Amino acid sequence: MTTDTAATVANLPDTTNFMIDAKGRHVPVHLVSDLEKLQDQLVTNVMNFAISLSAQIARFKTHTFDDVDTYMSLSAEKYGAKRRGQKGNMKFQSYNGCMRLIVAVQDHLDFGPELQTAKALVDECISEWASEASDKIKKLVSHAFDVDKAGRINREALFSLRRLQIDDPRWKSAMEAIADSMRIAGSKTYIRLYQRATATDDWLLVPIDLAAV
Repeated sequence: MTTDTAATVANLPDTTNFMIDAKGRHVPVHLVSDLEKLQDQLVTNVMNFAISLSAQIARFKTHTFDDVDTYMSLSAEKYGAKRRGQKGNMKFQSYNGCMRLIVAVQDHLDFGPELQTAKALVDECISEWASEASDKIKKLVSHAFDVDKAGRINREALFSLRRLQIDDPRWKSAMEAIADSMRIAGSKTYIRLYQRATATDDWLLVPIDLAAV
């Protein structure tokens, strides 16, 4: 060790004598309560394990998609087919029928300005219908066009609205406007794993949250 390096090391703060708080202040260790020290140790240990586990799951996800892609390429090659589009909506099963791998693609829908036109047409219909019938539909309409805290439309409620069979030209136009407003904003591929003891048992999900990594 050179003289300059030794001097630098000597000038570094002794972290065993203080802890850094949330404001970046160096608090002497003897001023930190035992419970605060224990809590700090608890969170730090759990976080270190979690970071390592998250990285392991991310690697597992990457390897799984690579293996699926390799299999599909070999399958296409065997039958002389050209692969098109993204992999998704596929099911693979072990030979003994006790393990299953599902790869599914879920589209994320967004809604365009046509949705406001649909809402205006629906409001016109409700205002002219009998009160008893409209009260029931009003609740469904309110639920369908309401947005959550993130500003997202209730997609399932809109689909329920479209399933109603109502013979009114304005209502049909409104449902058409809803359909035209739907746009695929993106998609995400999910992996789901299932297992069972025998081929006659029910499938049990192997819980691994791969969607978040």
